[in-house]
Amino acid sequence: MKSAHLHIRISAHQKIMGFLYLPGLGKAHFHEYGTGQKPMLAFHGYGMTGKQFQVLERSILPKYHIYGFDHFFHGGSKLEGWTEEQITAGMPKDMVRVYMQEWFKMYGEQRFSVMGYSIGANLALILLEEYAHLIDDVILMAPDGLSVYKGFHFLLHNPLGKFLFRRVTKSKWLAPFVLKTVKRTGLIDHNLYQIAYNEIDTEQKRLDTYYTLNLIRLLKPDVEKVAIQINQYKINCQLIFGKDDKLFPKSAAMPFIEKLDNAEVHELALGHWLVIKALDEYLVQ
Repeated sequence: MKSAHLHIRISAHQKIMGFLYLPGLGKAHFHEYGTGQKPMLAFHGYGMTGKQFQVLERSILPKYHIYGFDHFFHGGSKLEGWTEEQITAGMPKDMVRVYMQEWFKMYGEQRFSVMGYSIGANLALILLEEYAHLIDDVILMAPDGLSVYKGFHFLLHNPLGKFLFRRVTKSKWLAPFVLKTVKRTGLIDHNLYQIAYNEIDTEQKRLDTYYTLNLIRLLKPDVEKVAIQINQYKINCQLIFGKDDKLFPKSAAMPFIEKLDNAEVHELALGHWLVIKALDEYLVQ
């Protein structure tokens, strides 16, 4: 059944917020914005909130009604009843289905689109893997999930990496030292350094970083299946990369891109920090 919610138009600057109560997880906070009629579930990058895509006011917002979700340990989303042991073990991938099950209960089962930036692309891709028959469009920006980033894999899956990650989280001086060292090696640029540094300057922020990355450690899409689904259901697929992105460059995603029949691929003269006014202007042109 189509939801009457889709017939309510909101102005570009009017924002609505709500919660999905996800059994076994907690409260997922979301932001609604955009003047378009097509529903789109959107997942932001690390350290941001579901409001991140508001900057795309001329390119994306006129086409879609965005439901921008806060990741757990971000914004207003609250993981409930999980121990630290459960968090570090990781959220089972099949729990991502709960987002759609509860969203459908609230708005009715209907066609929708997905969008994800950086780590948020993992959730968008898993939803595509599960609900391709209902998805119209997928927009991925500097997406995680299309290839393995060795740095994250070391911290989250290697025993030594996991030990070091925990030690860095507990230390006031070690986290900034490691970050500066990584910057000197060229693995991250100045913008990424600034973003990361702002997320480790207090113990609570370091703990949130540790919990966030561990919680999503198992949320890796089956990219072979995703590519097949995109082609089979003729889903409009737009992939956007930064030429100077050190984390998730276009080159790492090429094996996936080459499997797609009609993907629209863009590469901008930017780094990983893509969801900015310049991207909005580029997409409009």
